[in-house]
Formats: sequence, C-alpha cells, structure tokens
Amino acid sequence: MSSEPTEGECLRIGYLSSDFYDHATMHLMMGVLEAHDCARVDIHLFDYSPERDDDFTRRIAATGLHRHNLRELSDEAAAKLIAEQRLHILVDLKGYTTGARQGITALRPAPVIINWLGYPGSLGHPRLADYLIGDPTVTPAEHAAHFSETLALMPHSYQPNDRDRPLNPPPGRTEVGLPEQGVVFASFNQLLKLNPGEFDLWCRLLREVPGAVLWLLEPEVEEARDNLRREAQQRGVAAERLIFAPRLKQDEHLARLSLADLALDSFPCTSHTTASDALWVGVPLITRLGETFTSRVAGSLLKAHGFDELVAKDAEDCFERLKALALDDSARTELRQRLSAARMDSPLFDTARFTRDLEALYQAIWQHHCTEPEERSEVVLAV
Repeated sequence: MSSEPTEGECLRIGYLSSDFYDHATMHLMMGVLEAHDCARVDIHLFDYSPERDDDFTRRIAATGLHRHNLRELSDEAAAKLIAEQRLHILVDLKGYTTGARQGITALRPAPVIINWLGYPGSLGHPRLADYLIGDPTVTPAEHAAHFSETLALMPHSYQPNDRDRPLNPPPGRTEVGLPEQGVVFASFNQLLKLNPGEFDLWCRLLREVPGAVLWLLEPEVEEARDNLRREAQQRGVAAERLIFAPRLKQDEHLARLSLADLALDSFPCTSHTTASDALWVGVPLITRLGETFTSRVAGSLLKAHGFDELVAKDAEDCFERLKALALDDSARTELRQRLSAARMDSPLFDTARFTRDLEALYQAIWQHHCTEPEERSEVVLAV
C-alpha cells in the first residue's frame, strides 16, 4: 500500500499509538516528541487514543507536530491515510499491547515499519515490522536469530525518558499509609508480573529485616489484595506488613515513591517504566538478567545510568544484596546519594542526547533499507 518517498528529502517519521495521553508510554516518550529536530525529521502522530484532556494531551498539542486522528477509521482507511503522508518510516509504539491494531501495520502503509517501546519483544512476523529498536543489553547482537525483525540498537538504552518529569518534595510517610519507622521495600509494577517465586523472595526479606514493610500498587480487585495477604501469612509474614498504594497522577506518584528505601524488581518480566521512575527519584533497584528482552529491561536502564554494579548474578544474589542494603542505613544512604547525583549526567535521563541518537538510528535504518539485501548488515547501529 505504501509509496516510496522522494530520495534526499527530510526523513518523514510516523508514530502509531493509542497512548497519546497520560499513559506509561507517554511518560517515557513525551520528552522525545518535544526534542525532535524538525530540520532532520518530519514527525507525524497517528493517534487512535481515547478522547482525553490531560497534561500530556496538552503537551502533545503544544509540540505542533502533525497529528492524524484515526480513532473512528477502519484499519483500511487508517492505513490509506498513513500511506498518503508518504512516510519513510512508521514506528508502531503498541506491538501486542492493549488496544493494538495490527490490522493497520499488516497493510504496510509505509516502506519501513519499526517495532519499538510498547511491546518488549518480537512481533514474530516480518509483515508486521521490519526492524526492532533495542540496545546491547535487551537485544544483544547474538540474539538476532530469535527476532523476525532486524535489530536496530541504541547505544545506551532503548527506553527514552523525559527529563522534565516531575521531581517534587515527598509527603510525610504517614500521609501515604507508611509507618514512621522501618525499611520500605516497594514494587509499583502491575501485580500480574508477580509470581510465587518472586513473592517467596520478597517475604524472605520481610522475615529477615525486622520492621520492614512491602509497598505495592493497589490491585483493581479486592480479591487480589486478599490473596496477597493470605499468601504472605502462609510464608510467615503478617498481613499488615503489606501496604497498598492507590493509583495517583504521575507527579504525586513520583513524590511518594521517593519515600521507598529499596525498589523490588519483578522477574522474568522486569520493571520497565517503574524502574526508571525509581532511578529518577533516587531509589536503588537490584535486578538480574534473563534471556529474553523483557527480562533484561531493568538491567538496560541500570547500565545506561552507570550502575552496572546493581545487576546481580541470580535470584539469590539479588536477595543477599537487598538484605545487606536494608540492614545498612549508611550504605543505602550513600547509594541513594550517588543515584540522585547521576540524574542529570547519565545517558538514561539525557532526553536531548537520546533523541539525537534515535534520529541517527532512523537515518541508519533507512540507509539499511535502501541497501541491497545481500549487502545489509545483520544489526543496525546508530552512527
């Protein structure tokens, strides 16, 4: 369906998503949309988000980027509208996540389609995406054979971060339901990432760190909260040591998150936005690397932030490191200070640098696409 753009013109890039509002994807992506260099790339947003009016929809409107509403269009009509823009590259920010419309990308409305950000893995079919944006940690070159897409690697982390995300003073501990004293282990991941093995590890920590509590995101159904309390009791942990936090707007959530002492990672689906949130507010996170994209995301973020030291060897190493930090106030304070000091210097939170690297990667991808198939490299790197 697509038509090739004119050679030599500014790259036209389209982003396809239903998450152009106050959503985890925009929490990460917003700064990139604002930082794109319109002299290098012509950006189009293809939007089938629900009707919203929030801080993020207003920031998007203020960018002045081309915005196309696909909400009421069929897949065929949406693909036709995209094709009419004569893009070089269409970036699918959804993958197989809630609300995805593979019926649009399957019609091939652009000569190059990229799978990025929303779905941490391969789409499994070359018709749906030609390239996948990763990095040397989540998608090392030696994993290329396991992807239907050609790997395109960012130099640090594949995950963008908004340097203008809020950083407000924290509320009092009792205001958010925490005790005045005691170590706070926190995991604000969706609870569907939790499994019995990880919960065993978390409860071991609570048994071995006197007075510690586990701070979790409040489940959407009461039965889930009851189940977790019952499972904790079966593992020798009093139900009241589990504290559930309601969902809040991003600025309020980040302010309260800084009250946590240590962030607990999930596995094998590790922390994604929740990991960068924790690092942004200076809360230490210990992770480990698995063999899949999703099990390596938190490791990618820590490495991009300059904290390879927080990537453990295995689950037991994670446990021992978390326990040691929980029992050593001075070590924990020193680590928090280093994390906070790195905030404005590390590649992880340098939105302008990330965006220039991303634009360079788009250029490299287009050049790769224009190269004869037998001459193409196995992996594309930003240059």
